[in-house]
Amino acid sequence: MNLRFVEAFYWVASLKSISRAADKLFLTQSAMSSRIATLEDELGVLLLDRRDKQFKLTAAGARFLVYAQKLLELQREVKAEMGSGAPMAVSMRIGAIESVLHSWLIPWLEKLREEQPGLELELTVETTPILMDQIQRGTLDLVFAVLPASADGVRNRALPTMDMAFVGNPNLHKKRKYRLDELAEMELLTFQKGSQPHVTLLDLFRQNQMEPKRVHAISSISAMVQLVQGGFGVALLPKAAVQRLTGFASLKLLSCDARLQALPIHASYRKDPTSQTVETVVKSAIAFVEGASHAPKKTVKNPIKG
Repeated sequence: MNLRFVEAFYWVASLKSISRAADKLFLTQSAMSSRIATLEDELGVLLLDRRDKQFKLTAAGARFLVYAQKLLELQREVKAEMGSGAPMAVSMRIGAIESVLHSWLIPWLEKLREEQPGLELELTVETTPILMDQIQRGTLDLVFAVLPASADGVRNRALPTMDMAFVGNPNLHKKRKYRLDELAEMELLTFQKGSQPHVTLLDLFRQNQMEPKRVHAISSISAMVQLVQGGFGVALLPKAAVQRLTGFASLKLLSCDARLQALPIHASYRKDPTSQTVETVVKSAIAFVEGASHAPKKTVKNPIKG
């Protein structure tokens, strides 16, 4: 039995699509279909129900999926046991929201490159809904987003949350501490409508029987920072991102009398029975973020005032 054909079936079943599985394995759809057909001929059963356009495994296909995963995991164990131990070239498709990109993603990727010298990286920065769709469709191997993904075959791990803060221009916002009603009278900047920061910001004012003057939805942290520097308003941003951005931006954390809800972060990924790379990468990310959250804060050249 050709294990490449078994692998083709595994990804077709996991991603529920021949075309997406073909993209995953860098094959044409015709080549993928041919592998599945050859495997069916060898087993003497139909694995896919082709009677309508909706994807469906046959009863035999559902049973064989269990064996396919075991076969691929055994192949991986044999290679690990009998192989030379030399590092292999690995392609990893990672997606992240902007808050993660500007907080810890870059230094972690630098560390990951040292741990995995054969790593070939594809990085996508998008909003949580788009990342959820991409991990579900199998076009990304690992995503860091606000929500955990809900799809068959996708695993989720919670990472340390991100503290949030109001950020202003030090030349305009000189008070040591602001009341929430004072902030309500300012032009406020946060992430796109429907995002967790946008929803929790509005809820914060509603819980205190206040209505903010105006809330601007901005999808880019870089754009928010430039608007704050230009005196446009006050932004709600992750503290870790602000600390990294102070190398080139003059910003001030605004102390506030209200408690801000932290931003949750989840790692979502698909288990690959042919490789432990994705799980190793997830563990590396969790260890890095947990270590960073407990590390003493470093002094920056252009410290945040406030």
